[in-house]
Amino acid sequence: MSRVILLDTGILGLVTNPKATPENQECKLWLNLLKANGSIPIIPEIADYELRRELLRAGKTKGIKQLDRLKTVVLYLPITTEVMLKAAELWATARQGGYPTAAPDALDGDVILAAQALLVANEGNEVIIATTNVGHLSRFIDAREWQDI
Repeated sequence: MSRVILLDTGILGLVTNPKATPENQECKLWLNLLKANGSIPIIPEIADYELRRELLRAGKTKGIKQLDRLKTVVLYLPITTEVMLKAAELWATARQGGYPTAAPDALDGDVILAAQALLVANEGNEVIIATTNVGHLSRFIDAREWQDI
C-alpha cells in the first residue's frame, strides 16, 4: 500500500508560484520532503486545469512554465471516463443529501478531484488530498491542509 498525496489547486499554486514568499518556500520544501519520505505526490488533471486557466487568464507565463516543469517530476493523473462517472455520482449524492459543493450549473472541480482520489484509494492506496479547501473535500475522502500532512 502506497501513501498517495493528491495536490489540490491551491497547493499547486503555492509550489509553482515564482515569487519566493515564505509560504511558497515552505510548501515547496514540504513537497520535496513528501517525496523523500516515500509518499507519492500526484497532480490531478482537474487541479492542473483550474490553476492553468487562471494563470492563462492573468497572463502569468512564469507560473505556467513552473507548472509545466513540476509535471515533469511529479506524477500526473489524467481525467478518465471512470472518474467522470464517479464524479457525477458524488455530485448527485451531495445534492440529494442537501450539501452541494458548487452552483447547480457549475463544473464541480471538487467532486472530480474527490472521484480521482477515491479511485486511487480503491486500488489499495492510502490517499490524502492536500488542500486549502478541507470542508467540501472531506465529505468524500481524507482531505487536509498541507501543513497537517
